[in-house]
Amino acid sequence: MKQRLQKLTEWLKNENIDAAFLTSKDNVFYLSGFRSEPHERLLGLAVFQDKEPFLICPAMEVHDAKNAGWEWEIVGYSDTDNHWDIVEKKILDRVGKVHKWAIEKESMNVERYEEFLHRFSGASYTAAEEILRKLRMIKDDKELELIQKACEYADFAVQTGVNEIKEGKTELDILAAIEYELKKKGISEMSFSTMVLTGANGASPHGNPGSTKIQKGDLVLFDLGVVYEGYCSDITRTVAYDHVNEEQDKIYHTVLAAEEAALKAVRPGVAAKELDQIARNIIAEAGYGDYFPHRLGHGLGVSVHEYPSLTNTNELIMEEGMVFTIEPGIYVPQVAGVRIEDDVYVTANGGTALTAFPKTLQIVKG
Repeated sequence: MKQRLQKLTEWLKNENIDAAFLTSKDNVFYLSGFRSEPHERLLGLAVFQDKEPFLICPAMEVHDAKNAGWEWEIVGYSDTDNHWDIVEKKILDRVGKVHKWAIEKESMNVERYEEFLHRFSGASYTAAEEILRKLRMIKDDKELELIQKACEYADFAVQTGVNEIKEGKTELDILAAIEYELKKKGISEMSFSTMVLTGANGASPHGNPGSTKIQKGDLVLFDLGVVYEGYCSDITRTVAYDHVNEEQDKIYHTVLAAEEAALKAVRPGVAAKELDQIARNIIAEAGYGDYFPHRLGHGLGVSVHEYPSLTNTNELIMEEGMVFTIEPGIYVPQVAGVRIEDDVYVTANGGTALTAFPKTLQIVKG
């Protein structure tokens, strides 16, 4: 954490920014080690060029913040306190006057921004995301270890779901079994709402599981991830129940070819747009170009969706230490959807998939 804070303070000095105030739970966790869901309450981290940083949180969480390893001041407040009065005093005690702020422009809400405009009138504002994206994009050995563990639990979750497939079971039946088994293993939080989609429902890339029952001949799509010690995984696998028809088979193997080709092309020096285009070309050549409506993938770490975005217009060059998803898909309305997704780590020599559940087409008999 100290090294991350040091890099942030160096950036503040280089950019002549007096202070950064961060309120997103993911960035606060990344820099402090304290992971919390504050809901409507304020959770904030103030960082300065050469003054001691401080963490502000609800008083009931101060003990947890200390246990998380934060070494500097922790300011707790009650529900009846005006926390902005506290923030203002703590900041002015350190720097007197703030001329330039770094804030999270993408996540700070209007109410909080207006408080800053009122209390620190005349100050200018720049986006803290600029430096935080760069810091979080390259994972250290400990981060990689935690993501790998999260991926192992994701593999287990998919296998659990596959084992539950049976004619007449609903999407929610299987989803419940997956999350129950994960909780028995100590996983309390999913990276996002688990998706189990069967048949035509799989043609909705972000569909909502419900009471649809599995029938023979369905493709069943699993998209899920877990949070392990603050780090996320994200996997998608699609399997068949009892049998597949010719079109389902073609769709599946087209997606598989696109995913494997993009994964094989991963290495330092390759642009994000090249990876997206490799997968997109394969899908288009098979006649399904109009049915691949989203980017190839996204960064992964503390957040399940983080920088960078793997689109066919992003010229960002891949670097060793990056972790992101590769997840092409084909979604034909009223027919079926197939997506195959791995979490990928960029090494000096190429890309390594951290998720390991088999990708050959599985036909589950029941």
